[in-house]
Amino acid sequence: MPSIMLEFEKPIAELEAKIEELKSFSSEKGIDLTEEIKTMQAKAEALKKEIFDNLTPAQRVAIARHPERPGTLEYIKHIFEDFVELHGDRHFGDDRAVIGGIARFRGEPVTVIGHAKGKDTKENLARNFGMPHPEGNKKALRLMEQAEKFGRPVFTFVDTPGAHCGMGAEERGQAHAIAANLARLMKLRVPVINTVIGEGGSGGALAIAVGDRLMMLENSVFSVISPESFASILWKDPARAQEAVAAMKMTAPDLAELGIVDEVVPEPLGGAHRNPGEMAAMLGSRLQEALDCLKKMPVDEMLQKRYEKFRGIGQFVSG
Repeated sequence: MPSIMLEFEKPIAELEAKIEELKSFSSEKGIDLTEEIKTMQAKAEALKKEIFDNLTPAQRVAIARHPERPGTLEYIKHIFEDFVELHGDRHFGDDRAVIGGIARFRGEPVTVIGHAKGKDTKENLARNFGMPHPEGNKKALRLMEQAEKFGRPVFTFVDTPGAHCGMGAEERGQAHAIAANLARLMKLRVPVINTVIGEGGSGGALAIAVGDRLMMLENSVFSVISPESFASILWKDPARAQEAVAAMKMTAPDLAELGIVDEVVPEPLGGAHRNPGEMAAMLGSRLQEALDCLKKMPVDEMLQKRYEKFRGIGQFVSG
């Protein structure tokens, strides 16, 4: 059971706590309460299913931001072997908000790049809450070009509120760094598979989210701006953030319906943070399927399909 419970999860937490009490009481007193425990467990599962099958967009945002939600580091640990982290952009420094390196994916050499958040305040500060600086995006670009040189497929994991927007980042060319990544990813001559695992915010997300396949975990979100900023700018009222979430169509089901996302990966009941191992196993299988499909294509055909994919996003009405 997660140590941090979201507001709408509290009825589940209360039931699970009662189940643990019954188990302890049964063990201490030597009384067989197996049937009672099974009944309560079934009730808890039914309640969990009822709640998580009917999540509102705002509740999905809360799950995407859950402090215990598995991040890039956890997926690297569970899905890849022999990961070697590579540091620095060779111009300014090493941005710990972006992690990347080489690894093996089921025996095949690959490049892995993703945003890294912290699990506590100290680590979040060290990793800038997963918000990349220009040198983080430039490090990602360096690793992408290295992957192309050696013919390694690229896997990216998106989990950021957005690119860092401080004065220093702007002085060092934040917008140019993001734009350079977008342009290069469109022409990278190796398979590129992107997965939004938590928050996919603005240009910070886009800088590593262009490729041949875009997947989103069921409770992840992807948007041009945070709902709080959207509400502040459009309605001058950040308190309307929950209303903004619904209007922005930023959840995985909404984006799949709009044709922006290629695949929505189901999460374990209750969210990825309740069973990271199961989530990683499921995602690993989907990544393998996507890679197998892309490897069958000639490179020029793959690039043409990548181009057509992005040219086909969006609709407009004239007249």
